[in-house]
This record gives sequence, structure tokens and C-alpha cells, in this order.
Amino acid sequence: MKIALAGNPNSGKTTLFNDLTGSSQYVGNWPGVTVEKKEGKLKKHKDVIIQDLPGIYSLSPYSMEEVVSRRYLVNEKPDAIINIIDGTNIERNLYLTTQLLELGLPMVVAVNMMDLVEKNGDHIDMNALEKMLGCHVMPISALKGKGSREVAELAISIANKKVLNRPELYEGPLLSTIKSIESELSNVDQRMKRWFAVKVFERDEKVINELNLSSLLAKYEKNIKKIEDDEDDDSESIITTTRYEYISNIVNDCVTRKSSTQASLSDKIDKIVTNRILALPIFAVIMTLMFKATIDIGGIAQGWVEETLFGEWIMPFVEGLLKSLGVNSWITDLVVNGIINTCGFVLTFLPLILILFLFISILEDSGYMARVAFIMDRIFRKFGLSGKSFIPILIGAGCGVPAIMGTRTIENEKDRRMTIMLATFIPCSAKLEIITIITAAFFKEMWWLAPAMYFLGMAIIILSGIALKKTRAFAGEVAPFVMELPAYHVPQVKTVLLRVWDRAKEYVIKAGTIIFTFAVILWFLSNHTWSLQYIDGESAEIAHSMLRSIGEFIAPLFKPLGFGNWQGGVAVLVAEGAKELAPAIVDTLAGKAGIASLFTPVAAFSFMTLNLFDPPCTAAMGAIMREMGDKKWGVFAILYQVVLGYALSFVFYNMGSWLFYGASFGLTQIISIVIIFFAIYMVVRPAPKAKGAAAALEV
Repeated sequence: MKIALAGNPNSGKTTLFNDLTGSSQYVGNWPGVTVEKKEGKLKKHKDVIIQDLPGIYSLSPYSMEEVVSRRYLVNEKPDAIINIIDGTNIERNLYLTTQLLELGLPMVVAVNMMDLVEKNGDHIDMNALEKMLGCHVMPISALKGKGSREVAELAISIANKKVLNRPELYEGPLLSTIKSIESELSNVDQRMKRWFAVKVFERDEKVINELNLSSLLAKYEKNIKKIEDDEDDDSESIITTTRYEYISNIVNDCVTRKSSTQASLSDKIDKIVTNRILALPIFAVIMTLMFKATIDIGGIAQGWVEETLFGEWIMPFVEGLLKSLGVNSWITDLVVNGIINTCGFVLTFLPLILILFLFISILEDSGYMARVAFIMDRIFRKFGLSGKSFIPILIGAGCGVPAIMGTRTIENEKDRRMTIMLATFIPCSAKLEIITIITAAFFKEMWWLAPAMYFLGMAIIILSGIALKKTRAFAGEVAPFVMELPAYHVPQVKTVLLRVWDRAKEYVIKAGTIIFTFAVILWFLSNHTWSLQYIDGESAEIAHSMLRSIGEFIAPLFKPLGFGNWQGGVAVLVAEGAKELAPAIVDTLAGKAGIASLFTPVAAFSFMTLNLFDPPCTAAMGAIMREMGDKKWGVFAILYQVVLGYALSFVFYNMGSWLFYGASFGLTQIISIVIIFFAIYMVVRPAPKAKGAAAALEV
């Protein structure tokens, strides 16, 4: 049995889903699109699947989420629908409800946040609401776990009932026309005739094309046009107005509000945190404290994992076990120094990742991150950028791949492509490891460096966005950004922990697959000559390894950046496979001498900058190629990141060496100044007039 969970964004749908399924969740993507698909087994009902549909406001095909949701409901026909609505915003939420009712599927309306409704002194008459909607209605509080189990059990019990007492929203000529269209729909599910008839009346292109209903629309075009003339409105707006008139009647009959002009707690908090002057400083302080706490607390746990868990327990135990079993020395070396050492080093950063995502999840679940998107939209819009771009960028703090996928919510093609190019400039969890190891080795007292790199990433995104928006390829009006600000609430422990668990699981799986593969390859290259002769990794003969030869071949590329040694070249190359491996390979190649033997402080900062702004891992680059939808655009996006990362690293190293480390002024400093002035020109130059959507790629 499949039960679909449908509702508006911020209605508490995800909280209810987590409460019903617990840890038995499966996350992927819907077929053919990159919109996240979540489903899970209902607790104590292994044969019942809860399908969590994307949060939507309607079943109109205006966004990918809406297309996915209605395609699932119409084509898959779940056994029942749980429509979760926010009781504190019942008018807006009921719009989707009126559309879902027309599908004719068994449905339960779960009125959520009843604890807040009661706290506000309001009252919702559930019996009257149930009568007017013609379906079962239940009050719940998903956040407190009240009513969640009961609403799921009710959905199961009504799943086999075929009759739905749907209310009649329409009247007069409108109703007559819709009923006439219904009577001629023979090739659709009988329960869904009303929904399809309304879609024909609205001239919904997707429905008409998919079911070949153009002749039916033509037959009733005259009737539809007459109603439009009489109402002085278009057909879709007439349906929308009728729905809201019915919803208004429901609210008048079923909802009693406590008359009060007093501002809510959320409104009071928003006056401070979204204040035009205070908003950005508050955000900066919160982010700085978050990263300081992450590194301070996570650093202690990281040290224990690295030195005690792996250094004193796991590695000696495995090495001793393999030797006692008489295992070949090169196999022991592969397992201990190749796999456990590399993968173990990556896993030492797991405490940092856990703590970082714990803080981010708390901020998300409290409702603050929605305000951050609002704040950044206000800033982005001043520079000609869309606030919609900030959501994928925010996701990029975890991983670049879902950030790139998240751009699907941006309708404007130019804005979407530009966001794909820029989203990975925000340091992801893997890049956090590079920041951590460089900070620990060279800038121990500069605890603020980690948050500073995040704000540098944000500054590069904004400046790049301004410069790109002034090219003909990206010029044009900014796409509108509308989002709902949910009420503040205390984060739910279960929801926060599930989010942290999902991120940790992804990180560990990556360490066990991609990084494991790279670890084996790296061990082989560092312990064999080109004639495939085995070399003891700890001996001086590593000078003859394939890995060193490769590093020496590419090292000249990075000499202008301050790390022209073979170890630095190898680290950059390996980081393009997985950024997590950059600190691991540097630590391994540096050996007992330590990372300070490979870089000067300014070169270390240059190395960090390059890895933060050059193309991300292979998985993210693959996502860029797919999401761009065109090889030319995909290659352009990756080349842009290559050039930008290299240029930033070049300028930081050469200007830093001259300004702070006594290097003489020379050609590289002159080139750096030219790059700086060129960048300033690209940002401040006047924007050209857009030539339309067909403008060629011209930068």
C-alpha cells in the first residue's frame, strides 16, 4: 500500500514524514529529474510505504516540484493521500486541498500545528471542516508527535473506499461547461474526471498534449471564451478565484480567530534578524560562532580519532594481525598504509562534519535559514542576482552535487546556468577538511580563518555573478523570488538527528567507495615503479615511484602558485577526484617532517585557495555537465572555475609574498596587478543590453 504525503512547504510535512517512518527512509531522485524523492516504510506496517511528495502550493505545472507531484498522483494513483495543512495559515493551505479533492482519491486532511492554533487563542471546528471538504479531517501536532499515528491508521482504513463525497465548488455556466467536458472524457480514470475536465477548461498544455485532448478543447473553446468574457478574466484565473471564494466560505464557517493586533513572537524576532542594518552582521556572527565551535569541539574529537582510535588501536591491531597470519608484506602495506591510513585520515574529519551539520540542521529546523535566504535575496538583487540562487549555494555548504541539482528550482535558464557555475564556490564539507589542516599547520591562532573562507566564497560568488551578469550570455532581468517564512520554533531533536545521520552516512559511504578506490590507486602508484617493481613506501626509493614521476611532470604548473614541488602537484591532482583526499595525501607525502616541510605559510594559503575555487570533485563536475544540458556550457563552467581558482591562487601567493614575506617586486606581481584591475573592470563596467534568449555564448 502506498500513501502519499502532500502539502505546502513549511506545513510540517517533513516532520510528519520523519515521525511516521523513523530511520526506514530511502532518499533518491525522481525518474528523469533531480528533484529529491523520499519514501519510507510506516512504523509497525512493513507493507505500507509513505511517499513524501515535494512541498508544493498547487498542482499547476509551474515548477519541477509541482510537475513531479501531480505526475505521481495522476499516474501512480496512490492508495490514499494525507494532505497536511498548516492550521495557522489555513486559507493558503486549503488551495492545494481543493485541487487534491478533485483527483477523487481517498484522502485525509491532517490539520497540523494545532498546538500553535490553540496558543494563539484560535479555534477550528473540525466537524464543520470535515463536512465542507467532504473527507476525513484530523487535528495533529507533528512536531510533538500528537495524532501522527492516528492519521496514518485512518489513511490505511479508508484506502480501499472508492467513494469520495467531494464538495461542489462551481456553479452556473462554469459548472455546466465542466460537467459537459467530464461527460466526454472516456480515456481517463473515472475518479479523476473532474480534475481533467478542470484542466481542459484551464487550457493546461501538459494535460491536453499528453492525453491528446486538443479536439475536445476546440469543441468547448467557444463556451470557455464566453465565460471568460462574462467574467472579464482568463479561464485559469476564474478557476482560481472560485477556489478562493469557496475557501473563504470554509474559513468563515469553521475558523474562529481571537481578535488581536499584538505581533507574534516570530514577527518580533524578524524585526531584529531581518533588519536592513542588523541582518548581515547577525548572520556573520552566527556563522563565525558556528565554525569556531565546529573546529574547537570537533578538533578535540578529531585528534582522538586520528591519534588514539586509528593511530594506537586500529592500525597496530590490523598490522599485528596480518603479520601473525603470515600475510605478504606488500598486502600488509596496502591494507595498513594504503587503505586504513588514507580512509582513516578522511574519517578523522567525521566529528567535524557531524558537528557542522548539527548546527546547520538546528538553524534550518528553527526557521532561521529561510530568513537567511530572504536576507541574501535583498543583497543579491541589488547586484542583479536572483535570491533563488542562494538556496543551492546554501546546500553547497554540505556537498556540491545536491547544490548543483538544486538549481532545477530556478526557472530562468540564464540564472540557473550561472548558479551552477557559482554554487560550488562555497566551501563544502570536503573543503572544510582542507581549511582545517592548513589552519592547524600554519595559522593556529587564526581561528577566524574558517568562517573567513566561507565569506570569501560568498564574496567571490557575488562578484562573479555581477561580472557574468554583464556579459551577453547572462544579461537580463532578475527572476522573481517568492518564499514563505515559517514561524520560528524549537528544533525537533528527531528531525535534526535524522538530517545529521543522513549527511554522516553519505560521508562514510563516500569514504568506503570513492575514497577507498582512490586509496588503492594511490598506494599502487606510490609503491611501484613504471616497470611495476614494488617499493617499500617508507624507503628512500619512493623517489622512483610512478606517483612522484606524475607529480614532477605537473609540478611546473603550480610553481607560480608557490607549491611547485611534486607533492603539491599530486595533492591538487588527487583533489580533483575527491577533495577529502587532498589533506590525506599531503599528510602522507609529508611523512614525519610534517606539512610545514612542503609549504611556506603563503604557499599553504595559495594551495587552500586553489582547492576551494577550482573545479570540485569528479562527482560534482559530472553533475555540472549533466545539469548544463549542453557539453559546450558544461566545459565552459568547468574552465571558468579552473581559471578563477588559478587566478585567485596566483594573486594571493605573489602579492602576499611581496607584501608580507619580503619577496622582491617582479613580473609575477605585475601580472597579479593586471589580473586585479581586469577583475575590477569586469565587475564595474556597464552592462550590455540583452539580445534575448538566443544570445550566443559571449564572455
